[in-house]
Amino acid sequence: MRSTALKACLLIGALFITSACASTPPMPDRDVDDPWEVTNRRVYNVNEQLDRYIARPVADAYVFVTPRFARRGVTNFFSNARYPGTMLNSALQGKWRQTGRDTVRFTLNSTLGLLGLFDVATPLGFERNNEDFGQTLAVWGTPEGSYIVLPVMGPSTTRDIHDYPVSAATNVVTYLGGWAVAGPLYALDLINTRANLDQAARFRSEAALDEYVFTRSAYRQYRNNLIFDGEVPERDPFDDLDDDFDW
Repeated sequence: MRSTALKACLLIGALFITSACASTPPMPDRDVDDPWEVTNRRVYNVNEQLDRYIARPVADAYVFVTPRFARRGVTNFFSNARYPGTMLNSALQGKWRQTGRDTVRFTLNSTLGLLGLFDVATPLGFERNNEDFGQTLAVWGTPEGSYIVLPVMGPSTTRDIHDYPVSAATNVVTYLGGWAVAGPLYALDLINTRANLDQAARFRSEAALDEYVFTRSAYRQYRNNLIFDGEVPERDPFDDLDDDFDW
């Protein structure tokens, strides 16, 4: 599912991250664990070139020939297809009420929403949640581990990489008629995703003095925001004093 070259272009940098952080530039991640920074930067640069010469042109062509309402339907369909993963991880984190609401959302959109093409659940009060196995491991107490930039995949940590097989196993598209059907669908998902994130990608390029550091910091803040459901504990301001002064 995640082996295509196009996905390399879509997930590089922090395209997913900057879409969530575009209004607030990330603060420096002083306590980052990045022991492989030299190698990570090399992989990051290769991924950037893949995005520049493959993903972005393909996404631009897709936007040119596809009406906005059709792109919205594609986005809704793939969001719904991934939603069993959210349902599973809500349950694994002990969020039982949310699990029930997630199940209702998936059922409504899969039936009344015509296989997810239309989001009928949100207007009815069943909002979309975002849970994955990386968040579940964090809730279970697994440390974040080291930051890593994966070839093709982009930014991650040694904790978050465990989500890849779980995401594949819980994505409805994986089971749609083998790779003859699933392969083209995944390709469409990748193209549509890159098109949706074009403004975020441009923002990152314009806002960051060091795109690698910006991406790393934004990724970690975004992941922490998901793990704590938007209520990230504030750091003690005196912690920074301990870093700056030798008492």
